[in-house]
Amino acid sequence: MQFVASEHPHRRLNPLNGQWVLVCPHRTQRPWSGQQEKAQKNELPEFDPTNPLCPGVTRPNGIQTPEYESTYVFENDFPALVEVVPVPPNSDDPLFQIAPARGNCRVMCFHPKSNLTLPTMSAADIVVVIDEWISQFNELSAKYAWVQIFENKGAAMGCSNPHPHCQIWSCSFLPTEPQLKQERLRAYYATNERPMLADYVERELQRQERIVIENRDWVVVVPFWATWPFETMLISRNNNKRINDLTAEQRYNLALTMKELTTKYDNLFQCSFPYSMGWHGAPTGPEHAHASSAHWTLHAIYYPPLLRSASVRKFMVGFELLAMAQRDLTPEQAAQRLREVDGKCHYLEK
Repeated sequence: MQFVASEHPHRRLNPLNGQWVLVCPHRTQRPWSGQQEKAQKNELPEFDPTNPLCPGVTRPNGIQTPEYESTYVFENDFPALVEVVPVPPNSDDPLFQIAPARGNCRVMCFHPKSNLTLPTMSAADIVVVIDEWISQFNELSAKYAWVQIFENKGAAMGCSNPHPHCQIWSCSFLPTEPQLKQERLRAYYATNERPMLADYVERELQRQERIVIENRDWVVVVPFWATWPFETMLISRNNNKRINDLTAEQRYNLALTMKELTTKYDNLFQCSFPYSMGWHGAPTGPEHAHASSAHWTLHAIYYPPLLRSASVRKFMVGFELLAMAQRDLTPEQAAQRLREVDGKCHYLEK
C-alpha cells in the first residue's frame, strides 16, 4: 500500500523545537458531538462605558484610561512579572531547582474603537500598531533578555476583554520556547552557515504546497510541522533578526500582510476568528547585546483553535497532553483552504 499524506497517519518533526507532531488526517471524517463554541461575531459598540480599555473609562484599580485617539500603552494592572522581587535562595538539590524571575507586563490598545479588530482596521492604522510595537521593543529590549509581544484574540483563546489590544511581557530570562529555538537555530547555522528559517522559506516557495501569502518582504505559510488546525507562520524575507530591524516599507507591507491573513481567517468560517499570535526574534538585553544573531529570522506565529467551523474547536487534551501533539487535517489541506479564501474583502463588508 502506497503512503498518502492526506489519508494516512504519520509524524512530522518541528526543527525549531525538536518535537514531533502526529498527523491523523482520517480523523476529520469522525462525527462530532462534543462542545460547540458560540460563534464570535463583531457585534460590539464603538464605545462601551463599562469597558476599562475604552477611552475615558475608569479601570478597576481606580485609574482612568485617558481619552486616547490612536494606540495606548499602560502598565498591566495585574502583572504576572514585576521588576522588583526578592531573589529566591539557591538550591543544591537537582530535583528542587529555583531561579529568579523579574520582568514587566504592559497592555497595548490598538485603537480607541471597541468594535474594530486587525482585519477590520485600515492598513494605515495597523502601521501605527507596528510602530508602537517597535517603540516599546526599543525601550524594553535594552534591559530585558526577552520581549514577548502577543495578542490573544477571542474568548476561545482566553481573552478577557474584547477591546482590540495585545500584551507585551518582558523577561529577565529566556523563556522555554525561545530558548529551544535559540539552541536549534544556532546548531543549524553552525552546520549549514545559513539561517534555518531562510532555508525553510526558500524551500517552501519552491514547493508551493503550504504557502498562503507571499510578497516581496513577507511569507505566510502553514508550517510543515504545524500543530493547530490553521496555524501559520509569518516570516521575514529580508534577513531581519528583530522587529526593530524593519524599514518603513517593510512595516507597511507587514500591515498589508497581517490584514490579509486575519481577513482570510475571519472569512474562513464567517466569524471573528480567535487566535493567539506572537513575535519571535533574536534575544535582547545586555546579556545578548554583543552575541551573534545570524542564526535568527524574525517571524510571528498564529495559533487559531477552530477546526471544523466557527463553533467547533480543536482541544489539546488526552493524548496531546499525555503523549504528543496531534492534528487532524494536514498542513497542506489547511494551507489550500486559507489560500482559496478571500483575503482582500472582509465578509462584513460584502
